This record gives sequence, structure tokens and C-alpha cells, in this order.
Amino acid sequence: QVQMVESGGGLVQPGGSLRLSCVASGRTFSRYAMGWFRQAPGKEREFVASISRNGGTYYADSVKGRTTISRDNAKNTVYLQMNTLKPEDTATYYCAQSRDAVAGRLDGTWASWGQGTQVTVSS
Repeated sequence: QVQMVESGGGLVQPGGSLRLSCVASGRTFSRYAMGWFRQAPGKEREFVASISRNGGTYYADSVKGRTTISRDNAKNTVYLQMNTLKPEDTATYYCAQSRDAVAGRLDGTWASWGQGTQVTVSS
């Protein structure tokens, strides 16, 4: 198991930007894919983006073109840059580590989760 801590959430106006960060403990960070998910009250958890151990990326259709996932293996950190934010982006955002190395939705492979950071998009 690893421990992960998300940060960077907050209140932002529609059209604004946020950069979320997730710092993971342990020595195996660079071996596995990392992902971002979000969950709004009353809704199921939703996949947002993932990045492979080598930097390949995969995005949900709802965020393509305005979202970038990246990682810095030397810092055990994964980032989610979100631009042109919309009210429907409001949710708690979680980072997760996969048991696989590739990018994708990877259903059933997400093993470790952070505590979440709240993103609220409102005027």
C-alpha cells in the first residue's frame, strides 16, 4: 500500500483553471499508471484521466482538450491541469494508483486512493 495526498482544489469561476497535485509515498511510484477520478454528491465515481509509467495519457471525453495529466517520477507526483472549468466539473477529485503500467480506464486495477481534494466551479 501507498499513501497519496492530493492538493490544489478550491473555488474557481467558470472558465478558470486549477492544477491539482498528488504526492505518493513509496519507492514503486514510477512502475505503475496513475489516474484521476472525481465524484459529485449523489453520483457515481467518474474516471477523468490516466497516465502510464512512461507518460502515455488517456482522457475521458468530458475533459478532452482542456485537461492535461502529467507526472514527475523523481518527485512521486502526478498532476491534473484543468482549464476552461465548468460548473459540471464540481466534484471531489481523487488520485489513484493502478496495478498496471499502461494508460486507460483500467477498470478493476485501481488499488490505492488518496483522500481527495474538493473542486468547486461557481460564479
